[in-house]
Amino acid sequence: MHKIIEINVTPEQASSHDILLNLVSKQFGLNLSEISDLKIERKSLDARRKPIHYKLQLSVWVNQKPEENPFEIHWQNVENAKEVAIIGAGPAGLFAAIKLIELGLRPVIFERGKAVRERRRDLADITKNNTVNPDSNYCFGEGGAGTYSDGKLYTRASKRGDIKRILNILVAHGADASILYEAHPHIGTNKLPQIITAMRQNIEKCGGVIHFNACVTDFILQGKTLKGLIANEQSYNFEHLILATGHSARDIFRLLAQKNILIEAKPFALGVRIEHPQVLIDQIQYKCESHRDSFLPASSYSLVEQVNGRGVFSFCMCPGGIIAPAMTAPGEIVVNGWSPSKRNNPFANSGMVVALTLDDFKPYAKEGNLAGLAFQQEVEKHCFEVGDKSLKAPAQRMSDFINGKVSNSLPDCSYLPGTHSANLMEVLPSFVGKALRGGLSAFGKKMKGYLTNEAILVATESRTSSPVRIPRIKETLCHPEIEGLYPCGEGAGYAGGIVSAAMDGENVAQGIKNKIASLVVKNA
Repeated sequence: MHKIIEINVTPEQASSHDILLNLVSKQFGLNLSEISDLKIERKSLDARRKPIHYKLQLSVWVNQKPEENPFEIHWQNVENAKEVAIIGAGPAGLFAAIKLIELGLRPVIFERGKAVRERRRDLADITKNNTVNPDSNYCFGEGGAGTYSDGKLYTRASKRGDIKRILNILVAHGADASILYEAHPHIGTNKLPQIITAMRQNIEKCGGVIHFNACVTDFILQGKTLKGLIANEQSYNFEHLILATGHSARDIFRLLAQKNILIEAKPFALGVRIEHPQVLIDQIQYKCESHRDSFLPASSYSLVEQVNGRGVFSFCMCPGGIIAPAMTAPGEIVVNGWSPSKRNNPFANSGMVVALTLDDFKPYAKEGNLAGLAFQQEVEKHCFEVGDKSLKAPAQRMSDFINGKVSNSLPDCSYLPGTHSANLMEVLPSFVGKALRGGLSAFGKKMKGYLTNEAILVATESRTSSPVRIPRIKETLCHPEIEGLYPCGEGAGYAGGIVSAAMDGENVAQGIKNKIASLVVKNA
């Protein structure tokens, strides 16, 4: 007999399989010896009121062994199969490659950055030597921005694809199986590099190709039909190309504009990273007087407020995390956040951003559909100028920012290049600063203790999403003007995280397979 049951348990009880077996036995009147197996299907923490507890959905097998139904990826040798080019080895590009292999096509990936191991040296150079490699940084390189991100896997895009399949592929390459049932699954920056490397190795074993240090500089077109690309001054012929470059590939956006390939300006959000001591967030969220229970995870939060018609909201909240330098070129300051798998660092950080509209880009109208990109870049460059013209980030204590006071000193901060005291109302666009003030004041009322001078605001969080959308036909996922060009993932404006980007990569791969199949039928 197989049962699906729901049960509330303490954090300590949830941590032990044996304790769960005994609880299920007693609560549901089952003999312990009769329970063949127990599996967590869903796990979510309820900290709204005491006692804090986990809600579990469990599969229980009584006098019956669970059916074996292991997840399988249908790997096959595609060394001599029809080739499909992919620009970008981020989540969209890698999952597109795996799907292409399953569909009997050969992926050929062009990644401007380096493989994971070599990429680490360039990340170290950012913090140690204030040196930014434009082709190898927190955004560019094997795995894209996803490799050195927080590794959060939560998405609301459930209608865009098979979320469980994406999670299973990650587990098959080394992710912990808990991501299959956690309400807010998370891998951790310390584990993502090995997973990404394993994915690449399997792609190569099947005959897929990955070119690192291969910056694409042009597309080869014949009229309105794609014929190939140019990377490192070498030409490659392809009939199908997946453009999965991520939201920071400004040179690709400019190339599309120069070649009069249709793109559209897209709103995004911009603001700061805010960092609190993790113990303070735990005290607020768990309503504890000192440190949280050892069986509880580092707490998080999600906040949103409307201020004078603008959305102000938390973004990519990283409990027990680090503020990372995410700039992709010298002379700019960009910050992001990540957490290790244990989320055991002493700080909690989150993007705190203001929603922009296309009207905000009007001063940059001469840039056409790159107006949002120009706006974004100008703010990042201004932050660099204010931040002591180094990679030190302009920063201000939270209460000082609300009160319009430049901080005399700054608290310890996880941002390793360092911080520089500044008036963020002069660093950020004025309407962004005013909205942030209103939003933070409101959040201080929602979370007592959140508004404090122990917290630091670090500018600027500006790469929340792409400032450009590359249009595509809904049915085929192909660009409406260029036959064979398939915009994909975050950079094209169709995803907002690892899972949604991965699903979009798979969808585009399937779209290409459908196109090839239709051509075969047409020419038969």
